[in-house]
Amino acid sequence: MNVLVTGGAGYIGSIVTEHLLKQGHNVTVLDNLQQGHQEAVLSPAEFISGDICDAKTLERIFRYSRIDAVMHMAADTLVGYSMTDPKRYFHNNLVGGISLLNAMLEHGVNKIIFSSTAAVYGEPQNTPIEEDHPKAPINSYGQSKLMFETVLDWYRRAYGIECISFRYFCAAGATKLLGEDHCPETHLIPNILKVALNKDNTFSVFGTDYPTKDGSCIRDFIHVADVAQAHLLALEKADSLSGNVYNLGNGEGYSVLEVIKVAEKIVGENIPVKFSPRRPGDPVTLIASSKRATKELGWKPEFPELGSIVESAWRWLQAHPHGYKQ
Repeated sequence: MNVLVTGGAGYIGSIVTEHLLKQGHNVTVLDNLQQGHQEAVLSPAEFISGDICDAKTLERIFRYSRIDAVMHMAADTLVGYSMTDPKRYFHNNLVGGISLLNAMLEHGVNKIIFSSTAAVYGEPQNTPIEEDHPKAPINSYGQSKLMFETVLDWYRRAYGIECISFRYFCAAGATKLLGEDHCPETHLIPNILKVALNKDNTFSVFGTDYPTKDGSCIRDFIHVADVAQAHLLALEKADSLSGNVYNLGNGEGYSVLEVIKVAEKIVGENIPVKFSPRRPGDPVTLIASSKRATKELGWKPEFPELGSIVESAWRWLQAHPHGYKQ
């Protein structure tokens, strides 16, 4: 199958590309390199530098690459920035997504797997969160993703687009070849490990007054390779499961302070911590129920333990202390 991966030079997109290549698919990667790295696009995938908002670029890809399906991962994702610059998030995540769908329709491509987010739920009313939980995003990032989910469903009903959406919780970890390299880095596990690697900094814990057992917020971590595997299963079953939405998580939550303790055990030393005020837009607790993905897709995480996730990230960071640009 010829698969277009938008955002395929990014963290999750590059590892999805890696898994697609292993299964023998032909992959075209479209990425504007705003957060991605061309070095993360493995051969023999074709890399195209461009933006999903650029109609001419999309026209060229769909006209000449004979695309059969799309993995849509291109998005602005930083929660904090989405609170101060929402227009950028609605433009890239919503308008750009619609441009992609329209290009698909024009060229007869009717299969898309969409990377959504647990941020669509906002502050959860109960945990673990199931897919029918009320949607009440508390940041424009989550709102833009939820709006595109709605658009996607209308395109399914009206135009026969086969679509599956995944609501990620906290993807983390690395494969042997690919890992996490953002600038700025905002994700919890790599930032903790970077403090351990550099030995000249402290890790900031944002918020110590949450209503949790230790005052820090709680998140559900899923290995990025398990996220990628779910996408391949969805690609196989998009025709029979079209319109469905799935959570991807482990169903188990860890507080920020608990993650630090696990990281300290893996790196073999204490990690200095600085306590800071809460960040706007951060929910108290996000824990997923992934029972629907297990039942309908046959998905089961291969690396469910937090220790395995952190250890894989640590190995990759040690091998790539400056990220992809060594």
